[in-house]
Amino acid sequence: MGSSSKAKKGDIKRGVRSASGNRDTIMHMKSLKLKIRDSVELQRPQLIQLSLNIHANPELAFQEEKASAWLTGYLEQNGFHIERGTAGLATAFQASYGQGRPAVALLAEYDALPELGHGCGHNIIGVAAVGAGVVSKPIIDQLGGSVVVVGTPAEEGLGGKIDMVKAGVFSNLDAAMIIHPNSLNMVTIEALACSTLDVEFFGRPAHAAGQTHKGINALEAMILAFTSINSLRQHIKGEARIHGIITDGGQAPNIVPAHSAAEFLVRAADTEYLAELQDKVLNCFSGASVASGARLEYRWRDKIYAPMKNNTTMAQLFRQNLELLGREVVPFDPSFGFGSTDMGNVSQVVPGIHPTIAIASTDVLMHTPEFAAAAASEMGHEGLIDAAKAMAMTVADILQPGMLDKIRQEFRHA
Repeated sequence: MGSSSKAKKGDIKRGVRSASGNRDTIMHMKSLKLKIRDSVELQRPQLIQLSLNIHANPELAFQEEKASAWLTGYLEQNGFHIERGTAGLATAFQASYGQGRPAVALLAEYDALPELGHGCGHNIIGVAAVGAGVVSKPIIDQLGGSVVVVGTPAEEGLGGKIDMVKAGVFSNLDAAMIIHPNSLNMVTIEALACSTLDVEFFGRPAHAAGQTHKGINALEAMILAFTSINSLRQHIKGEARIHGIITDGGQAPNIVPAHSAAEFLVRAADTEYLAELQDKVLNCFSGASVASGARLEYRWRDKIYAPMKNNTTMAQLFRQNLELLGREVVPFDPSFGFGSTDMGNVSQVVPGIHPTIAIASTDVLMHTPEFAAAAASEMGHEGLIDAAKAMAMTVADILQPGMLDKIRQEFRHA
């Protein structure tokens, strides 16, 4: 009885110490996150101005010279070591603070869309990562490791991150995150695998009225292919997508078009079904070639966007931080729509998340002039500031003892 009683008393004492230790940890994290919040607020004017500068000077994929210079300049002023031209990409960069592992990456995007400018809000993405990186410095000083802001150009269609993955940029990192403007606050997204197809038909010109029987109509071949794809859409999986534009349809209405060209995107939830769908789409163009007599040439681009592999352990940390900032977080809703991102490729090689932050009401759609305006609005500014806070808070969470082990374990078994 005596020894049993002593054991129980010992257990109680250990339990008290454990509970006390947990309370201390919780209080410490609460204090740390309050400091992060306040530190971002101190940067508010500079971050908003940086975002507005990028927004007012939209630059297309791989041409983001001003944005890259502004972001690296701000990081350099704040004590980061800068490597420009990462992976041979002129507007890519790595900005690091601290030494060695664990290394947490904050990914910045800053390319714009043709005609629409920052209709996807990449000015906010880039500046949020930079702001979060700067306020993470005291976290690194206290907990060790390093924080790396990775500047990733050309997300819109040209897949800059895919080049960077192939170059091994992410191989020495332990976790990666990026936050995207949206009309909802979400911590996980479903991003589709995506491949780009360039197609051309070559026919024979002729007078469209007097000698039409001597011509071979390359535009008609393209229209036939479009019609076939419309029929194919009835018989593909619900989340898959096929869409494209005609980039050349002829020179004049009184000439039988001798050339037509188009660019298509093919998307699917996984790379296996993407490959199957690519074959079916190509059959639509081959059939149109046979039917019209126009010669087909095509090229699948060598960059395939991978599906997003969400690390739910990291996502849950991010959720808690968004909620701590007073934001309501909703689950991903398939009816809200699917997209593709080269962050999917990053998530295949390092644990990653791609949360979104609301900067507009749900009736404002991305890739529109209205969303571009939202990216420079007061609501956009608040989204930027909260995004920087949540990212830095999540850096602090990731670097807590034992957390990276959980993140890595999920990544290995997902």
